[in-house]
Amino acid sequence: MTDTARPTAEEPPRRGSGWLMGRVLGVPVYVTPSWAVVALLITVMFAPNVRYDIPEIGAGRFAVSFAYAVLLYASVLVHELGHAVTAMRFGMPVRRITLQLLGGVTEMGGQARSPRREFAIAAAGPALSIFLGIVAWGAIHALGGDPGGLTGGSAAADPNDSVSLRITLELLDALMYANIVVGIFNLLPGLPLDGGVMLRSTLWAITGRNTTATIAAGWVGRGLAVLVFFVPLVIDSWGDRKAQPFSVVWGALLAGFIWVGATAAMRGAQLREKLPALAVRGLTRRAIPVDSDLPLGEALRRAAEAGAYGLVVVDSSGRPVGLVNEASVSATPESRRPWVAVATLSRRLEPGLVLDAGLSGEDLLRRLDAFPATEYLVLEADGAIFGVLSAADVRRVVSA
Repeated sequence: MTDTARPTAEEPPRRGSGWLMGRVLGVPVYVTPSWAVVALLITVMFAPNVRYDIPEIGAGRFAVSFAYAVLLYASVLVHELGHAVTAMRFGMPVRRITLQLLGGVTEMGGQARSPRREFAIAAAGPALSIFLGIVAWGAIHALGGDPGGLTGGSAAADPNDSVSLRITLELLDALMYANIVVGIFNLLPGLPLDGGVMLRSTLWAITGRNTTATIAAGWVGRGLAVLVFFVPLVIDSWGDRKAQPFSVVWGALLAGFIWVGATAAMRGAQLREKLPALAVRGLTRRAIPVDSDLPLGEALRRAAEAGAYGLVVVDSSGRPVGLVNEASVSATPESRRPWVAVATLSRRLEPGLVLDAGLSGEDLLRRLDAFPATEYLVLEADGAIFGVLSAADVRRVVSA
């Protein structure tokens, strides 16, 4: 199981992915459909252990195994709440918590304002996981069991004990092992794991540059991904020891998760450095208003005279109602342009296609992500047409 506390840009609340299970401390908690797949795998894999330790339980071993899957994800939720509560104490909004295939994600509004705060938010999750493992260890002792999870065994219990007590000890032992392993694993110093965020915050404090720290922690994360991928394969070729197919597959999934997360963090940091150049006013092409029945050829002639590169269709009162698509214009043969009305090549103007000329940076990217299109109408504060913004122009700046 893995976890990451994911800062996001400020944005309006939106529906999370998966099933909304409720709210904890005001934070919506979602569970993705992939959880059902993992719960099924855990149920099937843990059942043989239950049958071996409690033979008389019979088919009930599957119910115990499923209970373990539910308790494991409850532990992940507690881990995520550690991030969420710490972030809220620092005044950061928490958008949602999502429990998914490989663990959980806490999405927060914006970046931490200081390395110290980022470090504290990241450390809270693993600390709670390890604490839960210690609590489970103490509970096993209190019930008269002998914790054996860390050595691969089970919490030893007297065969004469009740079945319910032995089931409790079995679940506690598994949760002890899982929580301590999850806590320690997430402390590994590579993005996107919590330990990677802690490494980034440390480097941020030392260098004073969040971008440099993120890229460095991202490269460490990539190296960690390679290590996680090859460890099961090395075990497989090491003497007579054989890695289980599940370990190889699970290692590959974890490696993929870490690699993709590290890469995304690095790209995000590089993008943030380019945000000052993402200003609508600097990227917008000049445009002229045209009537819907004006022939394309004449509209292009007027645009050329005005030094404009965009066409905005307006109604009889001069109100913008559509945008002429650049790709459609290019695809229209010159011989047909005198006979084709601009309205036939335009897209009806929807609210999401209208941008304020003052937009810039993350605000601009959020609007483009929320309403994907090839062109957008840019208006001044008083409603006057400023021009047309091409999504291709924004992509060029971002990818440069």
